[in-house]
Amino acid sequence: MQKTHTFIALLLLAASGSSLADTTNVAVNGQRVSLEANKTPVNTEKNPQAVSALPAGFRPAVPGSFTVAVAALNSPPLTVFSDDNKTLLGSEVDIARLVADSLGLKLNVVPTSWEDWPLGVASGKYDAAITNITVTKERKEKFDFATYRKDSLGFYVKTSSPIKSLSKAEDIAGLRIIVGSGTNQEAILLAWDKENQAKGLKPFTPVYSKDDAAQTLALQSGRADAYFGPNVIGAWKAALTGKTRLVGSVDGGWPKAAHIAVTLKKGSGLVDPVNIALNGVMKNGDYQKVLNRWGEGVEAIDHSEINPPGLGD
Repeated sequence: MQKTHTFIALLLLAASGSSLADTTNVAVNGQRVSLEANKTPVNTEKNPQAVSALPAGFRPAVPGSFTVAVAALNSPPLTVFSDDNKTLLGSEVDIARLVADSLGLKLNVVPTSWEDWPLGVASGKYDAAITNITVTKERKEKFDFATYRKDSLGFYVKTSSPIKSLSKAEDIAGLRIIVGSGTNQEAILLAWDKENQAKGLKPFTPVYSKDDAAQTLALQSGRADAYFGPNVIGAWKAALTGKTRLVGSVDGGWPKAAHIAVTLKKGSGLVDPVNIALNGVMKNGDYQKVLNRWGEGVEAIDHSEINPPGLGD
């Protein structure tokens, strides 16, 4: 695992021409982000109201801890491995810590693949998943959600690309676009592609890759025309390398807005205490500290909601 993380870092450095020191201090969305400074956790006080809202007889997956599934791959600023190649940092880890602290529990983060978090949460292996999960109509059938961030998606191309704008269905016709399988961004592209084909336009080609380094190389080598994913991840890469640029933004719940949420087993009774915990840290300022230090302040929300409308509603 350590060799893999180091190899990915070296690939990114080679593609960007940056030094290792350069990757630890970048300006994202107008906010300076320092990985070195962000090694120090942001903690918050126990929230008695959140604790009292825990269901009677609540037994966490790991006694005394709040066990949270987070992304297993380097996806800064959401999750990123520290220089020991073991410790996970990132805004998602910080949000998980704020919730755990509020509930009076220790934080136990578990790196998990995108494909595995649903079963892990449903089975009780994890108390929650915090891995950039958008509220959708389909997901609400199986999970409860407490929102904590706006879902903003971005189209990024390499700096030298002739593409000027990608913001609507016809713009993607005939393009090869990097996108995550099973994500809401994939659902949006597929819906757009259906519209295009009904109009006789060329289909787009999805380029599926979970590996950050592979995505970077595909875009820079010309094997893909664009990347479509969480805007905060795209903004981080653009700030770090200077070799990509934003050409369009789309709400994650297209055609409506949608939010990212802490995801919990439906009916577990955890959504109320987690919602209370999130609203508590939004009120005391610790939530804003977390988002600002990862360059995500532009996606802050003023209060957490339970199971709001999402993609497909």
